[in-house]
Amino acid sequence: MDLFTISSIVIALSALFGYINVRFLKLPNTIGLMLIAIVFTMILFATSLVNDSLYVAAENMVGQIEFDHVLLDILLGFLLFAGAMHTNFDQLKVQRWPILIFSTLGVVASTFITGGFVFYLLQFMGMGVPFIHCLLFGALISPTDPIAVLGILKQAGVPKKLETKIVGESLFNDGVGVVVFLTILGVAQGGAHGGGDAFDIAKLFGQEVLGGIVMGGLLGYGTFLLLRSIDDYDIEVMITLACVMGGYSLAHYLHLSAPLAMVVAGLVVGNDTVRGTSMSEITEQYVDKFWELIDMLLNAILFVLIGLEMLILTFNGKFVMAGLICIVLVLAARYISLFIPVKLFSKKLEFVPHTDWIMTWGGLRGGISIALALSLPVELSRDLFLIITYIVVVFSILVQGLTIGKFATKLIGEEHMNAVGDDDGH
Repeated sequence: MDLFTISSIVIALSALFGYINVRFLKLPNTIGLMLIAIVFTMILFATSLVNDSLYVAAENMVGQIEFDHVLLDILLGFLLFAGAMHTNFDQLKVQRWPILIFSTLGVVASTFITGGFVFYLLQFMGMGVPFIHCLLFGALISPTDPIAVLGILKQAGVPKKLETKIVGESLFNDGVGVVVFLTILGVAQGGAHGGGDAFDIAKLFGQEVLGGIVMGGLLGYGTFLLLRSIDDYDIEVMITLACVMGGYSLAHYLHLSAPLAMVVAGLVVGNDTVRGTSMSEITEQYVDKFWELIDMLLNAILFVLIGLEMLILTFNGKFVMAGLICIVLVLAARYISLFIPVKLFSKKLEFVPHTDWIMTWGGLRGGISIALALSLPVELSRDLFLIITYIVVVFSILVQGLTIGKFATKLIGEEHMNAVGDDDGH
């Protein structure tokens, strides 16, 4: 099946599932699309008991889609840029220090805590998985997914200051998490020259993260200068598109963190001050609508693909049990990794009460975790961790995503309504 045919089928299914969700289910789009895709996959399973021709055709089609390549190398740059463009820069600036800690030290801490929990769980279950493999799982599951978070928190009614922390952390820890994962993967595979020492690893990490941030700033500033020098909304929209596509490819070529570059570039271009001096009112409208449409379309495709990925997974009873237990372990590791930073900054920045609990439940996992799990070599326990990751992600989006608004209201609304009112008023 050729690329155009596969793309056509996926987009047609996305449109159909989107219609069903809007017309009947009325769930947040990301949740509704993935849920319908999972139900659709289960229907295909059921039909295979009578006639497996449709199921086999669907399985072959999904098998040809390299999900990790599609997300990490194609969709991610667009989605991160679009999400960052529409993030409140002023609130992000106020919350910069906790967001920085959450998205760096928090990810690293969660990686090791999760890895340790899972290592002992698998030992207890009789699966002798090496610790370094468990660390890889900790690295791929620790970053919260900005794509899932942005789509759901907008409709959850979470206080603005808290929403900024969760969204800001997700935007940055995504890039950091990918770098941590690739660093541990290099160690697990022995590296090109035996794995390298701690200095080489730190140097690689610093180059990827800091280099990506610097490059994103340069891309954003260069885009600003180009937008400011002309007044033609068609060309200006194309310039923002070139910033993402050219910048993402260049970052990969230079071995810098392309996700972080896109986040920073999006924040610069979307900053109200930059907008006011570089875009006319009509250009701003066209740029916003273009990136909102890109965001909506690619989100729809992504979450349909997550649901369809069930077709190529091989479910094993022991693996599924480990996945269900890991839901609790991953949440526990996130809470522990957030506890100290939240306590450290809570009084200085007037955190919303129960921030640690709400950020734990609101830290959704998504397609990035699945993509990283799919990129694991088979010899690094890929089949086991792919099943565990899929179970954690599905629970995160369907259960945590649907309940985060009510969860936050229950913790904040009943006891601290005045605090929430103050929070939204700043």
